Amino acid sequence: MSSVRAVPETELMSGEALSADDAWHTVRRYGLRHLLGTGFVRFRYGDGFSHARAFALQLALAAVPLVIAGAGLATALGVESFAEVVARTVVAVSPGTSDELVGRAVEGDRRRGLIVVIAALGTAFAAATSAFAQLERGANRIYGTERDRPALQKYGRAALLTATAGVAMAVGLLLIVAGEPFGEAMEQVYRWGDVAEEFWDVLRWPVGLLALVVAVTALLRFAPRRRQPGLSWLAVGAAVTVLAWLAGSGLLAAYVVLGANFDETYGPLTAVMALLLWANVTGIALLAGVALAAQLEAVRAGQGDPRLPDTDDDGIPDHLDEDPGPAGR
Repeated sequence: MSSVRAVPETELMSGEALSADDAWHTVRRYGLRHLLGTGFVRFRYGDGFSHARAFALQLALAAVPLVIAGAGLATALGVESFAEVVARTVVAVSPGTSDELVGRAVEGDRRRGLIVVIAALGTAFAAATSAFAQLERGANRIYGTERDRPALQKYGRAALLTATAGVAMAVGLLLIVAGEPFGEAMEQVYRWGDVAEEFWDVLRWPVGLLALVVAVTALLRFAPRRRQPGLSWLAVGAAVTVLAWLAGSGLLAAYVVLGANFDETYGPLTAVMALLLWANVTGIALLAGVALAAQLEAVRAGQGDPRLPDTDDDGIPDHLDEDPGPAGR
């Protein structure tokens, strides 16, 4: 349940009722620090942490079969060398003592044929579609929208977002997270030389960041059930999402690598635990960007406090704290 004020759809409002027509002018006027603070309040009272956890679970369920299917698909198409690149990359990014387990899983599914690959891709697509449907629900609650789209529209749009923004996001994440070990694996398998590897290391960062910004902006534009403002109003939230994700992923990587006995604690499950933590970081970053974009539009419409009134200080918004009468008891 959300207890935030609904954000007015500024695209339907006249210019006289709005504080500014430029997103960056609004950020300068109210201050980024103030917007980040009130955006966090909107995120928290919109139950953002719970929705981020639900999104993270579906994202993790999509990631595992997708990686296995990638290696299996290359083998099924007769590109054994690229399947080896995928396997080397996956093992390289898997932390600690989980290397052997991940390696066996990838190598095993590389030998099982096209049917298993298709099943893995279908499972990954279904899980990713469910993840983006959950993202719509979380975004709606943060914006103060009480209902999601009807089921067919909701999951149909989520499937379309998976095939477009989801693919762009996956490309961006892979270039940044697994780009370095992928380049090393390509050099070892195809012998493409040090110059090509250095060029790859430089190129993957701007391309990966651009893919992430485009993907997140598209999600902010099309996931919530409302008419969204222009792209410049959403770009602020998208930029914060990408920066928060980079910072969170960096801290998580340092914790996994340098943390006290992380791999010894979880043993073969180290990769699973790291994936779940990383997926949770991704979900929080995404919905935090949604909250900032929502709050930026709210202050444009003259709403400073994102919370619903609670005059009796009992923790329940007043419009939900009414006497239900004899029938409700």
